[in-house]
Amino acid sequence: MQAMPTPNLTLRAYQAQDLPAIVALFQASVSQLTAPHYDAAQRQAWAPAIADMPAWQTRLSSLELLIAENSLAIAGFIGFSLDGHIDLLFTAPGFARQGVASALYAAAEQQLRAAGARELFTEASLVAQAFFARQGFSVQQAQTVTRGAVNLPRMLMRKNLELR
Repeated sequence: MQAMPTPNLTLRAYQAQDLPAIVALFQASVSQLTAPHYDAAQRQAWAPAIADMPAWQTRLSSLELLIAENSLAIAGFIGFSLDGHIDLLFTAPGFARQGVASALYAAAEQQLRAAGARELFTEASLVAQAFFARQGFSVQQAQTVTRGAVNLPRMLMRKNLELR
């Protein structure tokens, strides 16, 4: 386990029994932290109150996953593919703006560099766009994803790892 800048938090690999906590963290994060950028209908479409757990299991099974936690709770998680795709990065509302996402991202980038990734990319929410820009990503194009009848704007962002 790696120590993180946020006091009393460690990073570890995802385990199957983490699924309910990860999904609950995702739902709380979308519900509470994205309100400045997405309305109630958008947040509900993005993170329905009743989660499709089999779909989550399938999605997570194809990703590398790191979890940040303390002795009481999971503070955040990141999911990525070794091809450089950052698919998921969420922080629990109670741990927002405390360095959790930064620590998770730094660990993921380190693993991706070690795996030979030359470029990272993500589909950042409007909330996450500024975070990824601070990590050196640039917007490639605006996108819209549709969930049911609801449109969710996001940004395709990329970071070249060979420039460093």
